[in-house]
Amino acid sequence: MLTRRIYGWLRLLTAAVCIVSLTHRMLWGMGSQTLASQNFFAYLTIQSNLAFAALTIVAGIIGLRHSEDPAWLTSARALVLSWTITAGLAFSIIVWQAGVRGIPITVPWSDVVLHYVLPGFGVIAWLIGPGRTSASWRVVPYVLLYPALWGIFTIWRGRIIGWYPYYFLDPRQVSGLPEMVISSLLALSIFAVVATALVLSSRVRVRMPPFGEISSRPAPAARRRRVLDVLRHVRRAR
Repeated sequence: MLTRRIYGWLRLLTAAVCIVSLTHRMLWGMGSQTLASQNFFAYLTIQSNLAFAALTIVAGIIGLRHSEDPAWLTSARALVLSWTITAGLAFSIIVWQAGVRGIPITVPWSDVVLHYVLPGFGVIAWLIGPGRTSASWRVVPYVLLYPALWGIFTIWRGRIIGWYPYYFLDPRQVSGLPEMVISSLLALSIFAVVATALVLSSRVRVRMPPFGEISSRPAPAARRRRVLDVLRHVRRAR
């Protein structure tokens, strides 16, 4: 139970880091004059990390009070983690494409935390965190629902205001509608692959020993001495 409580506090710390990073990213974006205030929350990364912070706070409280996560929390974590991981992968592709096209792009530390550090920590916590139950396969189609609706709304909104959060959603920045559709379908397939991997991994138990259990085990030399003592007693009995 001690391990579970420590894990609960780590969840709350992770949520705090996420909130600080989101705040810095917003302030940095406003100061760089590259982002209009009304568009900050239009990014899938921002929306998914807001969900990540809120859910991690809830998960942290549950971790402090209960020895095991309820099934709904595991499903919710799989949903949100699928979104944040895929957003990080998409961000990497965007940065790479910007370099290929010779477009200068500045990545603040908050972007690194939101796109790489937090998703990475989320994967580690998903794999070895205590008290996680198995995720349902029904998570996969629900994972796709949010980005699909977000994409439809974003394209509709972009046609009205002339702004898109990601270049591949803008027909003017790609070769045309076919490339935009193919890029969008590729993005959805990545969401599906990530969600499938999370569900599969949730069904493989990786149990970490409780704190103090490792130190309580006898050292190899002590175990050898015990074996020799047993052999001596056996020989004397003969």
